[in-house]
Amino acid sequence: MDYYFNKRAAIFFVCMHLTIWNGFKLLTSCLEENKFFTMMIKPTRLFVLILLAGLTFSGCTPKKPESAELYIYQTTDVHGTFFPFNYVEGRPSGNSLAHVYSFVQSERQTHGNDAVILLDNGDLLQGQPTVYYYNYEDTTSAHIAADVLNFMDYDAASVGNHDIETGHAVYDRFRKQLKCPYLAANAVNTSTGEPYFEPYTIIERKGIKIAVLGLITPGIPKWLPENLWSGMRFDDMVETAKKWVPIILEKEKPDLLVGLFHSGVDYNYENADGTVFMNENATKLVAQQVPGFDLVLAGHDHKFYNEKVVNIQGDTVLLLDPRSHARAVAAISIKFKQNHSKGTYEKLIDAKVVEMNDRPIDSLFMATFQSSSNTILNYVSRQIGEFTEAVDSKDAYFGNSAFIDLIQNVQMEVSKADVSFCSPLSYRTQVEKGPVVVGDLFNLYKYENLLYTLSLTGGEIDKYLEYSYALWFNQMSSFNDHLLKLETDATGQVRFKNKYYNFSSASGIDYLVDVSKPDGGKIKILGFSNGQAFYADSTYSVAVNSYQGNGGGGHLTVGVGLSDKELNQRIVKVSEYDLRYYVMKWIESHPSIKPVKASNWRVIPEDYYEFGKRRDMKLLFESNDSAHQE
Repeated sequence: MDYYFNKRAAIFFVCMHLTIWNGFKLLTSCLEENKFFTMMIKPTRLFVLILLAGLTFSGCTPKKPESAELYIYQTTDVHGTFFPFNYVEGRPSGNSLAHVYSFVQSERQTHGNDAVILLDNGDLLQGQPTVYYYNYEDTTSAHIAADVLNFMDYDAASVGNHDIETGHAVYDRFRKQLKCPYLAANAVNTSTGEPYFEPYTIIERKGIKIAVLGLITPGIPKWLPENLWSGMRFDDMVETAKKWVPIILEKEKPDLLVGLFHSGVDYNYENADGTVFMNENATKLVAQQVPGFDLVLAGHDHKFYNEKVVNIQGDTVLLLDPRSHARAVAAISIKFKQNHSKGTYEKLIDAKVVEMNDRPIDSLFMATFQSSSNTILNYVSRQIGEFTEAVDSKDAYFGNSAFIDLIQNVQMEVSKADVSFCSPLSYRTQVEKGPVVVGDLFNLYKYENLLYTLSLTGGEIDKYLEYSYALWFNQMSSFNDHLLKLETDATGQVRFKNKYYNFSSASGIDYLVDVSKPDGGKIKILGFSNGQAFYADSTYSVAVNSYQGNGGGGHLTVGVGLSDKELNQRIVKVSEYDLRYYVMKWIESHPSIKPVKASNWRVIPEDYYEFGKRRDMKLLFESNDSAHQE
């Protein structure tokens, strides 16, 4: 029989136990001179206590409700979008946690606080200056992210890869200040063998017990340097779920099992498949292969999902993902009705993704955090330099660009490397002509990547570039062919076939990209930009961000062919600070900057290139919504 305890029942039992015990103790002391009565009273006392204890347990166990209705709401990949203002672009925003809080409070008023469960699915601590400031500038105040989640009364949160990217000092501090459980069962403490964060949590509402298991994408060692996740390892999601689900079902006997997974749904991403161990996007694999889940909530890939998945036992599992940046909330209603013949609940689960752009902004939320909002606004408004010309990231997709070459210059100066690799990290962003403020740096460099210096041979540099441009440029045999590798999604939007942040170009060397040639044969390196010869069998120092330096995107692993061990051995140096910091310091040391492109690489044949560029530029940027490219 399952027992359900509450505080009142526990207190009643303890008090009753002490009362009976003390009463018999007094009676025994009064009769201790009479051995017969003493001998009789002791077993009698024991018998009555056991009887009363059993009655107390059974009498204090509330009956499970015949029926109940609960509501679960999920945010994910908020990336610091707490307030209805985009501090990077300097404009009001139609989506934020201020909008979400208004929606959730309305749901609490409608259904009752005890019927509502609020969950976050990771990647909270990186993205907007709101979190960057409290991550690295103000490290003594309470972290704004913890304050916001505590104020909104979240019931649980999972850990995301970009949360780990902030480093131990940040996420350990955030975790201590967070009032709700912080979940990641497959992030394992290498010293103890136990999860570094909480593996799961139990939430009880209206007599219904809900278990929430948290998992994080295991791809972190491919993207981040070890010092950011030291003392941890990241285990396969399917194997971890197979371990913890039986433990939860046996020990906790929940009425509902929820997966809160900071991992994507497309397990074929980057040519992987469902059989790949340590799959980065294993959310659907867990739903399919690990029986027991009623509901699985996804994140990480910033995509919309609301679908039903059938697991290996033939049971239906609901899978949802409300995209990113507080633009929408996954809303799930669950009706529970007892099935007495089976001793379980029948569950009717309905779900939808609710957009936040038409929701009001909660005034109490804004009043509570007005001081923090003002602090961030002052921080991002500080001028650090001036550009004599505007820069636009869209130019980076079609050839040499001033946008990318500015980052390349910083990487070359900081690392003192022979060659630098850099990719656009925002699909479409601009820094206007005129004063450059701190907020502009979040456009120039989106993530808190560190700077790596690696040793590669000339031949390996060539392979790196061949891999990159194979993701990026199409093979053209006529003017009718696209210059770029594009596809049309289900909504009719034209988009890149591969991720734009893997379109890596080089600085320090001059080279040609021949789009009339097939993948693997497009690149011809002419020599170093300073006039020195370039040799395939010589070894050179190469600057690259920590994402690609750890194998992210596959340039160094798939393209160059380095194993994880070999890749680690090639790392010569890791920067102390993130690249945005160095870009900021570089601009401060060059108060007036004229952004120019280095023109160290170009695309041939020129007639194909010019024709394809005009057409693809129009398709991508004149008829598309940039939000579709995230």
